[in-house]
Amino acid sequence: MRENLPIVAIVDRTNVGKSSLTNAMLGYGRTIVAREEGTTRDSIFAVAEHEHKKFWLADTAGLKKAADEFETTIQEQIQDASESANLVLVVVEAGSIVSDEDVRVAKLARSAQKEGKEVILIINKLDKLKDDLSQEQNKWRRLGIDEIMFTSAIHKDGIEELLDRIIQTVPSKSKYDKTDLVIAFLGRPNVGKSSIFNAIAKKQQAVVADVAGTTRDINSIRVKYHSKNIELLDTAGIRRPGKVKHGLEKFSVIKSLRAVQQADVCVVLIDASELATGMDQRILGMVKDANRGLIIAVSKWDIFEDKDSFSSEYVISKLQSELQFVPWAPLVFTSSVDGKNLNKLIELAIEVKSERERKIKTTDLNKWLQAAVAQHEIPSAKGNLHPRIQYAIQEEGTPYPSFQLFGNHVRKIHWGYKRYLENSLRKEFKFTGTPIEIWFIQKEVRGEKKKTSYKDALRNNPNRKT
Repeated sequence: MRENLPIVAIVDRTNVGKSSLTNAMLGYGRTIVAREEGTTRDSIFAVAEHEHKKFWLADTAGLKKAADEFETTIQEQIQDASESANLVLVVVEAGSIVSDEDVRVAKLARSAQKEGKEVILIINKLDKLKDDLSQEQNKWRRLGIDEIMFTSAIHKDGIEELLDRIIQTVPSKSKYDKTDLVIAFLGRPNVGKSSIFNAIAKKQQAVVADVAGTTRDINSIRVKYHSKNIELLDTAGIRRPGKVKHGLEKFSVIKSLRAVQQADVCVVLIDASELATGMDQRILGMVKDANRGLIIAVSKWDIFEDKDSFSSEYVISKLQSELQFVPWAPLVFTSSVDGKNLNKLIELAIEVKSERERKIKTTDLNKWLQAAVAQHEIPSAKGNLHPRIQYAIQEEGTPYPSFQLFGNHVRKIHWGYKRYLENSLRKEFKFTGTPIEIWFIQKEVRGEKKKTSYKDALRNNPNRKT
């Protein structure tokens, strides 16, 4: 379920500035704004706040006559947003004629009004208005909506007044349910992200179609799984930089990358019919570098499940071979068609989040360290130096497990031995689905402390001083 907050839905015909108005109300670029008709395809939800009062803001796709099944799905989402909203904002363009599409939008809003919903007509793009306000008001009153306000999203005119009116209108909600977990679904275009997203959400929140690039924005919804409030993020497909067009698609990909930063756990979907492509590896590397929790989900498994020539053992073996740089990421086979392992996917994400937050007792950590060093002694370094690790602690306040190993000449420890320590640490304490960081800290002659990480040693010259 979504947070226990009132919902404000914004509806309009296409290209009258609704998304720009949404961004002005939020104060940041939450939705994509472009001069392309029909840019906003999905109903985009974001939490807005004004005067310490929060509400959901639903930016819907522009209403127009449904020419095909795809458009019909979009229109159904607009209707759903309006029906679930506490307040409906109908947006029209100042200075334009009253079109048939405007009439259809107003009719939809008035039907919501009959059910007790509040409706306000917003005349946007006030900066383009040449006629006086009273004349413009009279023109739009034929839509049958009594309350009218003027705004200019570009110049922020009327935005403060509109927000004031919203918080006066929507009901107060004292309870604000915290988010326990944020999951982002990532992958190449058309690998089944939105289908999995919809199947878990159990409603058509995201538009699904057999056209690459359907999801252009970060689509979010909240679900309740047992006692946990979980936010799901459906993102645009990420493709090779050379194939990303300038403009709208490029911004969509940027927003997908930003979703990685918002998430606790990223689920990277890999198409069962096209395993571990170069782009799949790039996306996985991006999540790893961002130090986010990671789950690898093989999508569309229903297509191959009954075929002897395409077994799960073969897929596991191939992925383990191709994705050796993230051996700690759990693998799950999924299908949005039959719901295979969708609950398992959520449970895995909960487990990964828990692993990221694990705190190891210092005594247990040092017992592991002593056993690991006893099993494989630290090799001598150049210059007849004998590195020695004295003790280990877990860092406080980090979003993922990070450890400090103190000792003498630790910068001289070979990168291969540092890898051994990480593997040993994971074997002892698990840390499923999350990156970990190990810092090697040594005392200098004057008591100065410097640290270098195992990851740095791998990326650069193993003997490089830091």
